[in-house]
Amino acid sequence: MNARCLLLLVGLVLAIVTGRAWGHDPDSPELEVSEVVVEADRPVAASSQQFIPDKEYLLQPQGRPAQVLRLIPGFIAVEHSGGAGKADQYFLRGFDADHGTDVAFFADGMPINFRSHAHGQGYTDLNFIIPETIEGLDVYKGGYHTEFGDFATAGAVNFRTREAVKEGVIQAAGGQFDTQRYLLMLSPTVDKVKTLFAAEGYYTNGPFINDNRYFRGNLLGKATFNPTTRSELSLTGTFHKAQWNGSGEIPLRAVTDGSLDRFGSIDPSEGGRTLRSTGRLNYHYDTTSGGRFFADAYGQYYKFDLYTNFTFFLNDPANGDGFQQSDTRLVYGGHVGYRQVVSALGAPGAVTLGVQARVDDIHARLGPQVKRTILGTTLDSEIQEASYAPYIKAEVQPLSWMRLAGGLRSEIFTFDVRNRCLDCAEQPAGRTTSGVLLPKANVILGPWAATEFFLNYGDGFHSNDARSAIVPGSAPIARARTYEAGIRSKPWGSEGVELIATLWALDLKQELVFVGDEGTTEVRGATRRRGVEVAARGQVYGPLYFNGSFTWTKAEFRNGDAIPLAPEFTAYGALLLKWPEGLTSQLQATYLGERPLIEDRSVKAPSWIDFDLSERYQLPIKLSHGRLEAFLFIQNLLNTKWEQATFFFESRLRNEAAGVNDIHFVPGNPRFVMGGLAWYF
Repeated sequence: MNARCLLLLVGLVLAIVTGRAWGHDPDSPELEVSEVVVEADRPVAASSQQFIPDKEYLLQPQGRPAQVLRLIPGFIAVEHSGGAGKADQYFLRGFDADHGTDVAFFADGMPINFRSHAHGQGYTDLNFIIPETIEGLDVYKGGYHTEFGDFATAGAVNFRTREAVKEGVIQAAGGQFDTQRYLLMLSPTVDKVKTLFAAEGYYTNGPFINDNRYFRGNLLGKATFNPTTRSELSLTGTFHKAQWNGSGEIPLRAVTDGSLDRFGSIDPSEGGRTLRSTGRLNYHYDTTSGGRFFADAYGQYYKFDLYTNFTFFLNDPANGDGFQQSDTRLVYGGHVGYRQVVSALGAPGAVTLGVQARVDDIHARLGPQVKRTILGTTLDSEIQEASYAPYIKAEVQPLSWMRLAGGLRSEIFTFDVRNRCLDCAEQPAGRTTSGVLLPKANVILGPWAATEFFLNYGDGFHSNDARSAIVPGSAPIARARTYEAGIRSKPWGSEGVELIATLWALDLKQELVFVGDEGTTEVRGATRRRGVEVAARGQVYGPLYFNGSFTWTKAEFRNGDAIPLAPEFTAYGALLLKWPEGLTSQLQATYLGERPLIEDRSVKAPSWIDFDLSERYQLPIKLSHGRLEAFLFIQNLLNTKWEQATFFFESRLRNEAAGVNDIHFVPGNPRFVMGGLAWYF
């Protein structure tokens, strides 16, 4: 079954489901009821699963949407290339997930990761998200959840956008390094049709000698309404455009000998530009018998150009080793399913049947460049990659103190690669199909004394780049087995601090990874990861709130070698104080421990800790309409010298006779102050 047949099948199911849901017997009575809001804790299947509401991350410093990810225990996101326009580098559960290879990201259920991306498998750029439009984050770790497939090896994160806002807002902010940010967000209608409109403009030169000149523009429009009293339809569209200069990863030896400033650059022509537009539909219909049809569909257009130079003059002493990567693609797909509440031998439960499909039509190219002038082509491919994933999930509560949840997910991939460069040394071409069957099982015991216990098992995976998947004898899918045991407790009541502790393990089979920066494939061995996560969050006393976590991970290849870049310790802590008279303060600290840069552990990246201070104040100024709020963010409060992305590889400077193995890093930002004013109306 080819990709277009898969999408036709999904479209047919969508038509059947929505047609049935929209259809209405005019003689059947319908009762108009007023909206009722019910607040309760969300049931979870694992101790590591959580929902992060907007009130916990609206105090994050502005500028990088990925800042919110540090609220997830063990999750660290850092800038990768001395310029904010590129996707961040993500760390979670002993993975250097690069730009997203082992963490799945979604926006209202629409996948954000890109398969077979020109720069890296699973590439995830979150800069198209306007933070204020998000009502919360759904966080899932491990492979225990049937709803998630590709890239959900270490976990999955779903950004949920608001339907509307009670108050519109116009906001202006400015700070050091010529930084500016402007925001408009409002809901023109909030009754029968709920609408949301948001626009963001951001600019910064950053602390680098070579100005970043990073510009980001975002638009979002969303409409939500009820075709019938039992159904809801939401339509969302976004547009994102960005461009930037990057200072790149600089060699430690040049900084140490004083020939290069810490915020300098070897090749100041690095940087890039990107464009992304998305459209998504989310629909559900509730039956009178406790069932729910749901149908989601999405489409994305994406364009990306990146100019990079890691090794400087190692391979080409005359022109330098700069290269350009470009990626243009269409992504489209959907998710259709039905959930039915059931009773088995008197035990309440539910069964969900669903199917997901996705197609990526890709043009990816790699070639040498000097000062953004293209010199030739190394690799040029047309790729069509499609997946089809039916699944079944069952939930049952046989006893008042026991819940069971599990299921089975199947994932079928087709990889089709066509070479467009007959003169290139690397000419990947071919077609293959691969599949995997993924069992899931979860046991939840309790609550006893406001405490629940969790046992979880699940298989997960990430797909490999299509250009390596088609190589005979390769492994198109890297499978992972994940295990977890944990506890969640609220010993001081529902309004007090919640305590969470989790033991986890993850075994990843041997995989074949496509190295986008070189246009070649690289074999990696089987790995084993083990870890502990401890977290606490909630109201400590009166106006004082705490959110903190500590994680320890041991990550190794099966032969005992270290997994490069896998952090052993991470920590996060935040104290939030709601003062009288409308002032809210938050002090945050983020810690990333040492991590080996090569397998024998002889070279390590240093640890660092970063403090941030946030203040928001409701101004006591009486307006005829609306209210004013002032805010201030101070990042790296103690002005610590620290390193973000850090690597160890061979490079050569212009004045060197041969290549040198060295640490290369992106410097962490110095102290940065940004403030502004928001008018809520």
